[in-house]
Amino acid sequence: MEIPAGLTESAFSQLLGCRLQRLEVGEADVALELTPQLRNRGQKLHGGAIFSLVDIAMGLACSSTHGFDQQSATIECKINYIRAVAEGEVLCRARVIHPGRRTLVVEADVIQGEKLVAKAQGTFAVL
Repeated sequence: MEIPAGLTESAFSQLLGCRLQRLEVGEADVALELTPQLRNRGQKLHGGAIFSLVDIAMGLACSSTHGFDQQSATIECKINYIRAVAEGEVLCRARVIHPGRRTLVVEADVIQGEKLVAKAQGTFAVL
């Protein structure tokens, strides 16, 4: 899917260091490298950074479904943190599981290698 970079990036995603890896209709893979600025007091990847990665990937999956000419907004999101990340990179794989006209339901897995780091599900409103 060929989309201009300005539509797949935001200032916030750039601030975090998120990198779009793959974008298909209803799916988005976004990577995030653990940098010193993203560590919590325990020196692990901050849960807020993981949640932001999930929200960014889910939003891109939604936009790839309804079109980048329309906006969508998160109206609900739930996340389960499975394991801590001490170093390296994580990948969020988001996919739309219900592409409604008014709302979309999206699920996402955050993985590091073969290991599940977090699992999320969210609902987005089409604006």
